[in-house]
Amino acid sequence: MQFLMSGWLSTYTWRCDPVDYSNSPEALRMVRVAWLFMLSKVIELMDTVIFILRKKDGQVTFLHVFHHSVLPWSWWWGIKIAPGGMGSFHAMINSSVHVVMYLYYGLSALGPVAQPYLWWKKHMTAIQLIQFVLVSLHISQYYFMPSCNYQYPVIIHLIWMYGTIFFVLFSNFWYHSYTKGKRLPRAVQQNGTPAITKVKAN
Repeated sequence: MQFLMSGWLSTYTWRCDPVDYSNSPEALRMVRVAWLFMLSKVIELMDTVIFILRKKDGQVTFLHVFHHSVLPWSWWWGIKIAPGGMGSFHAMINSSVHVVMYLYYGLSALGPVAQPYLWWKKHMTAIQLIQFVLVSLHISQYYFMPSCNYQYPVIIHLIWMYGTIFFVLFSNFWYHSYTKGKRLPRAVQQNGTPAITKVKAN
């Protein structure tokens, strides 16, 4: 909602939107929202570190570590040079998806009483895949608009690269969890890639 109020519902065209470096209320609000978004990524990284320190191997995968390790630093750098503009679209979409994700996690934390309401886990993964498609399509507009005067093309390239990489990784998660995973033991159905199970030597 804050991203929408910071420009996406007012001054942005949803196409080629350069970064607004003015001191207008909307531009300053976008900067504040971008920093809050980055802070949320730092919290997710700390969460991952805690999982690793507690040796929660079943909850830590390559997708988990890669996703939560890369984004905080790339967002810090991105905000420093280009807070806002068309580069903030993926953050707005990602924030919306995370609302759905944390609703699911909150319900699952309630235990067995909430299990009847968690049937939509598979659809949550589909929403994440749609997210990466939308992000890649939106940012790809830049390559077909020679007149687009977005100030830092390198950010466009990085967002497109992230969208593509994460689409591949989450597709792999979908395959192992909902296709191949139907034939696997529960222990190897993890978030992102199959967990490596320990086999006792004979």
